[in-house]
Amino acid sequence: MEFTAGGRLEVRITPSDVGKRVSVRRRAEAADGSPEFTDTVGVLTSWTGGVLLITRRTGESVHIAESSLVAGKVVPAAPARRRGTPAASFDELARVSARAWQPVESEPLGEWVLRAASGFTRRANSVLPLGDPGIPLDDALGRVRSWYAERGLPAYVQTATGAEGTQERLCAALAERGWEREVTAELRVGGLAPIGDLDADVERVRLGRSVDEPWLRRYQRSSVPGPHVLKVLGGGPSVWFATIPGPSGVPAAIGRCVVDGRWAGFMAVEVDPVYRRQGLATAVMAALARRALDEGASAAWLQVESDNGGALALYEGMGLSVHHLYHHFRYSRSS
Repeated sequence: MEFTAGGRLEVRITPSDVGKRVSVRRRAEAADGSPEFTDTVGVLTSWTGGVLLITRRTGESVHIAESSLVAGKVVPAAPARRRGTPAASFDELARVSARAWQPVESEPLGEWVLRAASGFTRRANSVLPLGDPGIPLDDALGRVRSWYAERGLPAYVQTATGAEGTQERLCAALAERGWEREVTAELRVGGLAPIGDLDADVERVRLGRSVDEPWLRRYQRSSVPGPHVLKVLGGGPSVWFATIPGPSGVPAAIGRCVVDGRWAGFMAVEVDPVYRRQGLATAVMAALARRALDEGASAAWLQVESDNGGALALYEGMGLSVHHLYHHFRYSRSS
């Protein structure tokens, strides 16, 4: 990474660059006394008291002493987009994905939305902070804690990092106030037609508009289905459920797709471990993609946790690339 101007290392950032994506190099001493250099790339979220706070794409915060800097510069806000990947802003995708996991109840807090669904999924039981809450941050977070406590739920805030317009500064502010990052996932996007064109046995896949009891028996995130679960799963602009029948009335594979304008969101793609590596997940995705194409969609998105290696490999092979990361911060410090 080039930091030099005329052959000299330069620190070309100042506190006025807070909020921008930067790359810095710092110096430390190795055990033998020789100098070591470390590079850090992320959003400069604060620069106070001689200490820089940089939030990486992963959501991790790095504190760097100003005195240790040997080079630094502002870098482009987002990496170059892959060819064939649908163009989309963070705000657009955040709202599309939120409509695919609609809560049972919600309440606005300025431009934030407080969401609850009796604890079923973090996505439907967390704050969606797109914009200004309309009151100072500490007051807003106090209201968030109270709202979820009234419902017997932990307080979560859903944030994002790694793309233009994401929320690195909010992540850092939450961490400073005792909120802990529990889960990180990737939001991936890609063309829909290539998924529909996959060579898969789609004839085995049954599609329907409503979830049934066998589908729920395969779904791992709901051990005790209730009305709130059915409402969340059934909510969205145009919802489809996929099932590949299996023995004993339990499906061999399932999936869910929400069609919303040009976007088709895929979720709850699960395969019985006995039937893995037989192309069932691919068949479910292809069948749902073809139905979404029939409804006029052209782009695909999905969310996958960053430590799910098998799913990441599958989706990478389908041409789905990372747009941004999203995180759930939980309040853990007693008031």
